[in-house]
Amino acid sequence: MNSMDTETIETVRQKIVVAINETDIVVQATVDTVTGILLTVKDSGTESASLNDVIADIASGVISGAVQVGADLTQAATGLMLGVLRGPTKAGTSALHIISHTAQVAIRETKAIGGDLEAVATGLVLGAIEGARKMGVSRAEAAAAAADGALKAAHSLGSQIFESVQNAVTQSMHGIKVVMKKHELAVSN
Repeated sequence: MNSMDTETIETVRQKIVVAINETDIVVQATVDTVTGILLTVKDSGTESASLNDVIADIASGVISGAVQVGADLTQAATGLMLGVLRGPTKAGTSALHIISHTAQVAIRETKAIGGDLEAVATGLVLGAIEGARKMGVSRAEAAAAAADGALKAAHSLGSQIFESVQNAVTQSMHGIKVVMKKHELAVSN
């Protein structure tokens, strides 16, 4: 993450607040908002912003908006991941990289605003599992990538946060269980 675009973050936050307030379906409101913003960025031809930076800004806006309205952060994080995966991507960008990066920035932002890290980590893995097929990767690979990204961010934030996030991402979700092996992730079906 190079630099945060405060204008983009604020736009996303406001759109998330409005979308969630208009409907109680947090996941769909978040997916629609994120996908729409990614399409707008693509259509505007803004090549100066890297996909990683745009995802970081979107994640920041989604998490802060969801916290502001008291939305379920598991659902908001699921919607964030699905929205990013359903949005346009640049050629050559690995689906697993996008999943891992989205998880990293979402965990960092959640910590920064004091949100529920376990809820966000769980939602990120759930969203990755749900969106895996569209991205052409297995559900297990997607779950592992989301868990890996969340754990990388958590590792840099301290041992208590790492343990909290690890507990969340190693729960069985949709028949997929991420397990730790010698500080690396493995997945069992």
